[in-house]
Amino acid sequence: MTDGPGEETRSDGEGEGPRADDRSEEGGIDESTTASGSAATDGTPSGDETPVDDVPPDVRKYDRFKKIDGGTYDRANEFLRERTYITAREWAIARLCADFRTETGVEMTKIGENLPELVPFMTDTYSPQAVNQARASFEEKVRQAGATFLYGAMCDFFTAEELDDVMYEATEVAKFLLEVEGVELSVEEELEAEDRISEVMRDVREHSAALRHDEVCCPECGTEFEASSE
Repeated sequence: MTDGPGEETRSDGEGEGPRADDRSEEGGIDESTTASGSAATDGTPSGDETPVDDVPPDVRKYDRFKKIDGGTYDRANEFLRERTYITAREWAIARLCADFRTETGVEMTKIGENLPELVPFMTDTYSPQAVNQARASFEEKVRQAGATFLYGAMCDFFTAEELDDVMYEATEVAKFLLEVEGVELSVEEELEAEDRISEVMRDVREHSAALRHDEVCCPECGTEFEASSE
């Protein structure tokens, strides 16, 4: 089974190693927490399990993803594959990288060595390199999906009503993922978020219409081109 366009996943519920073409980031690693420890150092998951007594207190207290039982990696991956471009591995690790960020970086080693304790559907430990590569893959896919969506919104392909439908569906998926992570959203918060998104998209439509009939800039060098009057 594939995670998305051109990406393979493990079908046995085990954590998957990084793809060969995953982009690796050099920055953002907390140097104080990247000792090799029991995790593999070649960018692949390690089969070692962390003894319960060695689990850090903040890991034991971590309570996200509790709505997903262990052994449901395939189900989570299938849901994401049908609705997003990210994998279950990238989703989980991106959330962990956000939650275990310190002033000096992200605690890659802590995340990798305690991955099964932190996320019920991940059953293998990861090296710091594998954690970093999954995070980098997540960031790259978000940027690419964002550019794709924004172009679709700006190119006048969708009507205003169709774009509202796209935004509604995307918002529902995003809210569901947040709820699975353990975020409790009130009705008021959901309505406020939807209103803010609708307002932003109205601005996008208005400004893109003006842009299509005004000056445009090359995204690479910033060179301005006069829009054709034809």
